[in-house]
Amino acid sequence: MDTERFISVLEEAGLSPYEAQVYATLLELGTASATEIADESGVPGPRIYDVLRSLADRGYAETYEQDTLQARAHDPEAVLADLRDRADQFEAAAEEIETRWEQPELKHNKVSIVKRFETVLDRTRQFIEDATHQIHLSASLDDITALRPALRAAHDRGVAVHLSLHTADSEALPAADTFEGIAREVRARRLPSPFVALVDRQQTCFFHHPDAVDQYGILVDDRTHSYVFHWYFLASLWEHCETIYSERPTDLPIEYVDIRRLVADIAPVVDDGVTVAVSIEGNDTDTGEPVSCTGTVTDTEYATSIDTGDSHSQVAGQATLYVETDDGEVSVGGWGAIIEDIEATRIVVEDADAPVDLGRSI
Repeated sequence: MDTERFISVLEEAGLSPYEAQVYATLLELGTASATEIADESGVPGPRIYDVLRSLADRGYAETYEQDTLQARAHDPEAVLADLRDRADQFEAAAEEIETRWEQPELKHNKVSIVKRFETVLDRTRQFIEDATHQIHLSASLDDITALRPALRAAHDRGVAVHLSLHTADSEALPAADTFEGIAREVRARRLPSPFVALVDRQQTCFFHHPDAVDQYGILVDDRTHSYVFHWYFLASLWEHCETIYSERPTDLPIEYVDIRRLVADIAPVVDDGVTVAVSIEGNDTDTGEPVSCTGTVTDTEYATSIDTGDSHSQVAGQATLYVETDDGEVSVGGWGAIIEDIEATRIVVEDADAPVDLGRSI
């Protein structure tokens, strides 16, 4: 670095122009008188004393009397530490600018558009780390690997994790134990697919698949927008896909996070007169307040036939569970419930008074 640029950097670090010139001169001369320093640095003689004292106060120089005022550069350790700290702060500020540009906080905007997939992946990781109920994720095996620690922690917390793995036709499917400890169920889709993450019915992260013409991501922190992505996930990335891993239980209790699957499983049992006990967690549809209850199922309602064999019919129309509790009968719906009393986030089939074949939990 030449002297002129060095002096400019010292000024950027907080020295005045005169201070920067004098300090650079002291480093070259070693010990010198105030007059010599003024001559070499070009600082006017009447100002040199004030400049030297200022540098001494800041730890850049030390002065002493020896016939005339003498000065020399101070041990640079403190100066170097200060400059390096400033450099770190500039680097941190640069990274923060990049982060805020690429990854806007979703405090004031419910939906944000971003340019880099890494931003979408980072935000997905944050959402997963805070998840409490359920995660639906459409991703490649590399993406799942990158998110594995967060997925494992969520799974350990009891969060219902469902993965839709998209692969190329020629790509061999991973062994089932690849997903052990990170998901309840995994399905495979052998077509190019976008990255989609839905967390707790509130947050969504989306990015086009790599072959798409437009490459951008969407970050959502809003139930209504996430609800639309939820239907897309079920219809395009889940229902028709092959199950390659499942932790499906065979004995009660069995937990469900999607009421449509529950109703499809339980309706024939209830119609046969079996008494089924359930516990429910969710929100009151009038107040939005958390609610939990237990009781026995009295009836179910499904707007489309559950025997059509058409997987897409399973994700449309009304799905309601009627439960007799100590406080009377309540109606229970799923995500986006409007006409029911409760929007369920988790339903557990606790017991039945006859053998039942359930367990296709989603």
